[in-house]
Amino acid sequence: MRNALNELPAEFHERIRNLEIVIEDEPAPEQVAGGGTLLGLYEGVPLTARGAQEPYLPDRICIFRRPIERMSASPRRQAAIVRDTVVHEIAHHFGISDARLSELGLGDAD
Repeated sequence: MRNALNELPAEFHERIRNLEIVIEDEPAPEQVAGGGTLLGLYEGVPLTARGAQEPYLPDRICIFRRPIERMSASPRRQAAIVRDTVVHEIAHHFGISDARLSELGLGDAD
């Protein structure tokens, strides 16, 4: 996961704020609302929806280890999946929708 974060352009590092990234084994049942495989999840208020004076709890990105491991036994492929998932979830932190991510070719990371 650190490699995925380190690969982000500097302008993204400078704008990420109040964000916690954690690794969980599996998503909780309530996190898997629509079924399917969940690799990561952004929980919080996107930067584009925040007011200037409002205090916010830290946003949270969860990366789910076991679903990624089930997708591939290859450490190299797992690292690529983690990278794509981290980028996808950080995009949500910046207010980029799933529809826009799909347009950009980044829509399958969840």
